[in-house]
Amino acid sequence: MNDRFNQLIQYNTSGLGCWLTIIFLAIFLGSVGLGWIVNGFLILLGFLLVAPILIIWGVQWWLKRNLVQGECPVCNYEFTGFKNTEFSCPNCSEPLQVISGEFSRVTPPGTIDVKAIEVNTLSLDEETD
Repeated sequence: MNDRFNQLIQYNTSGLGCWLTIIFLAIFLGSVGLGWIVNGFLILLGFLLVAPILIIWGVQWWLKRNLVQGECPVCNYEFTGFKNTEFSCPNCSEPLQVISGEFSRVTPPGTIDVKAIEVNTLSLDEETD
């Protein structure tokens, strides 16, 4: 029965020596006058922990301000584009731009885009044959 009680009291102290060494080294450097090394290390560690959070927050804020989601005025395909840029609709390739938060055509309204095709002409003599 005593063996079981002893097993409950045992602690795992395998990593304790490493932490004690780091703490004693920090205390020694602080007492010798090299505390700026410890402070610099702590500032660097804090920066490495805070910087990714600030970067992610900044990118999300920038995307919310500069992305516009809407429909193509020609084919009603819904997609996302950047403000103040000209781009093409991914569905119909219509050149578009963002004006006051909505997509609009780059070409003036009423413009009809026509694709010319080549038509073979036959002379009257060839048709009768």
